[in-house]
Amino acid sequence: MGLQFCILTILLAVGAVISTGMGYLNISWKEILRIVMAKFTGNDMLLSQMDPILTTVVVDVRLPRILTSLAVGGGLAICGTVFQAILLNPLADPYTLGVSAGAAFGAALAIILNMSFAGTYSTTLMAFVGAVTTLIIVIYLSANAGGLSSNNLILSGIIVTAILSAGISFLKYLADEQVGIIIFWLMGSFASRTWTDATLISVAVIIGLIIFLVFARDLNLLSLGKRVASSLGVSTGKVTLIMLIVASLLAAACVSVSGIIGFVGLLVPHLMRGLTGPDNLRLLPVTFLAGAILLLIADTITRAILPHEVPIGILTALIGGPFFCYVFRQRQTRRREF
Repeated sequence: MGLQFCILTILLAVGAVISTGMGYLNISWKEILRIVMAKFTGNDMLLSQMDPILTTVVVDVRLPRILTSLAVGGGLAICGTVFQAILLNPLADPYTLGVSAGAAFGAALAIILNMSFAGTYSTTLMAFVGAVTTLIIVIYLSANAGGLSSNNLILSGIIVTAILSAGISFLKYLADEQVGIIIFWLMGSFASRTWTDATLISVAVIIGLIIFLVFARDLNLLSLGKRVASSLGVSTGKVTLIMLIVASLLAAACVSVSGIIGFVGLLVPHLMRGLTGPDNLRLLPVTFLAGAILLLIADTITRAILPHEVPIGILTALIGGPFFCYVFRQRQTRRREF
């Protein structure tokens, strides 16, 4: 794991520098490092004889967007890892319990009603509120259906998602000329992200990762089944509820900032589990780095390589869908061989 962690960390750092230099204005890695060092140390002499517009592009435009994409990618990846562990379902992802549908409904409601109680962050805040409300409803339905079992949670999530999807369709029907804004938000984007976005989501992801690592041993035992975990001293109900709430809140925070970005939380844990093994103490850090790298690549492609910016959710689906089918097909073939 140590070697994988080091390699992924280096790839992430190098990729972030390369991505920062790409765009309408090409900026060399030396200039990027000078700008970053100048801002961190306060030594403006490093910026002498440098075009001020380069500093503005790097510091105010590209870095906040890149850091936000890294945090969201890593956050969605570790949420997928946790959901797959507690639900004992390899197809579980951060959106299994309807978090994405709740966030989408909240965002669509804010857009169609022109809410401005929190300024430019009104849509983001309403998306988070919608996601959290959905989580509460799903937990309530599952608890009243016989407990927080995997089947109850997934079925409750499907029911609530279906209702909210109908609600979103109705809001789009009422939106008229605003329907384009709603659709663009639903497809995901990191355009116009600020340092506030980057800071808040980074703090949320770091806190979530620390909590997940603290419960890594319990997650390992839960993956063996609740009976085995209980016999080994794990309070399965308590741990499941804590992990469920923390992972859902983290996924809600990510979705509220970026919109709906699929396949990151499903694909990355599968790939990293095959390379690292099932131990969550080792799996979570490398999954975080791999998710951050994946979303960094996708965002760089849509921002700096394609002639027109494409919503990142479309790109991740186009990349992740066929690749996941390939991985699934390969595993099925290996099973038949044995």
